[in-house]
Amino acid sequence: MIKNIVLTGIMGCGKTTIGKKIAAKLSMEFLDLDHYIEEKWGRIPELFLHGEEHFRNIESIAVSEAGNKEHTVIATGGGIIKRDKNIFSLKRNGIIFFIDRPIEDIMKDIEISERPLLLDGKEKLLNIYKDRYQKYIETCDFHIKNASSIDNVLDEIIRIWELKNN
Repeated sequence: MIKNIVLTGIMGCGKTTIGKKIAAKLSMEFLDLDHYIEEKWGRIPELFLHGEEHFRNIESIAVSEAGNKEHTVIATGGGIIKRDKNIFSLKRNGIIFFIDRPIEDIMKDIEISERPLLLDGKEKLLNIYKDRYQKYIETCDFHIKNASSIDNVLDEIIRIWELKNN
């Protein structure tokens, strides 16, 4: 069975950009979990109006559905690692790559208007990063540094994925 490529990491680390490029290079389906949620349940900022727990429950349903896919590159939401059952669902048929981009770079270019957890400002991102960083490391199969060029990141993920599927 060919494993899915699952990308985790904090918001703004490049999961969607990297995921689309990998999917195109490998002729795989691409699934952005946040877009999937919005298509099925509505806009994420509006889901958060009912509380983060409400959103996380919907996210877990979406993760369970995504985990059943095959031959897919999945870009997850930043908080996916908050529930162990999400990781279990994704690892069942996937290899998890933690995209680790320097927080300083993310802070420079992240747009907060569509990020419900950052409505209080970008400083909150630093707190989220500190809270989740260790969990990203603990839950991934491979820790990928996104500090140089995206092409290097793509090549590294594809190389590892190909080794694991041969």
